[in-house]
Amino acid sequence: MTVPPADSAPGSAVIDGIDVDAAAVRGCPGVSGLDGGPFSGVASYLPGRKVEGIVVRDGRVTVQICSRWAVPAPELAAVITAMLAPLTGNRPVDVVIADIDDPPRVPAPGMPPGEGRSRPDPGLPPT
Repeated sequence: MTVPPADSAPGSAVIDGIDVDAAAVRGCPGVSGLDGGPFSGVASYLPGRKVEGIVVRDGRVTVQICSRWAVPAPELAAVITAMLAPLTGNRPVDVVIADIDDPPRVPAPGMPPGEGRSRPDPGLPPT
C-alpha cells in the first residue's frame, strides 16, 4: 500500500508543476483513451494511483493516446498540443498515437443492422 507524504494534497496530480490528470486530453473528440504502452512505460505515478498515458520527464511532457478511427493524426496531434499549451507552460509536448480504434462495422448487404455477420466499412481494402 502506498501512503502519500504528509505534505502532499490528497488527490493531487501535479508533477513538476503540471497537472497530469489529463482531463483535457481525455475530452478531446479524436481521443478514445490514454495508452500507457507495454509495461506501463508511459505513466505518471502518484500517491496511491497511476495515470497512464502522460509522463513529465526531462522538461518535456509526453502524451500517448489511442485515436478514434478516421481522425487525421497530424490534426489530432496539433489539437492536443494546443489544448495542453496553457497547462504546460513552455515545455515541449510530444504526442504519441500508439493505437487507433477499429473501423466501424457495417452489416453485410441485405442484412438488417444487428443481425448476421458484419464486415469492415466498404471504404476499406479487403483483408
